[in-house]
Amino acid sequence: MEELEYIAPGDIEKKSFEIIKKELSDMGVELPPEYEDIIIRVIHTTADFDFVKTLYFSDGVVQKARELIKEGAAIITDTKMALSGINKKKLASFNASALTFMSDEAVGEEAKARGVTRAWVSMEHAARISGKKIFAIGNAPTALFSLHEMMEKNIFSPDLVIGVPVGFVNVVQSKELFLSSGIPCIINKGRKGGSTVCAAIVNAILKGM
Repeated sequence: MEELEYIAPGDIEKKSFEIIKKELSDMGVELPPEYEDIIIRVIHTTADFDFVKTLYFSDGVVQKARELIKEGAAIITDTKMALSGINKKKLASFNASALTFMSDEAVGEEAKARGVTRAWVSMEHAARISGKKIFAIGNAPTALFSLHEMMEKNIFSPDLVIGVPVGFVNVVQSKELFLSSGIPCIINKGRKGGSTVCAAIVNAILKGM
């Protein structure tokens, strides 16, 4: 059993990042500078180095995300967990915001009446609000299906998508829809992801601003 090392509370994250960088170096992995902070923060959140291989970034997506935030974009999430994890104080400094429609009573009623998920309907409601919008999806593949259907019907096109839902049913397929969509996106290929990963990506983008 390894001897415990005392780390001051304020130094834990810094030490964790040092460990991650060393292990990546030991594996011979050199991260693209533009994506390094995001990938390391996701690994820090999950303790999973597979994200080095599975995170996909469309060209210029990080810069695009920062431009949208500076323009006061709303970040739409599909869970309260992702919403609670996002640094809203930093967003507010750019007159940007984060919100979710998942708990809205009208969304729940409409979803039940139509026989679809709350996530599906919440994306439709989000599409109707004014202004630039970044969709940060960490749980529900049906949220991505909803966005894609609106795109196909020329009803709405998101400004940027962070698509990292987790699970086993339709998860991979929902993500693949955006890989060649032409929409600026950050996608985690495969089954892995989650609301915490989603929030980590957003916060890493904000950290660099």
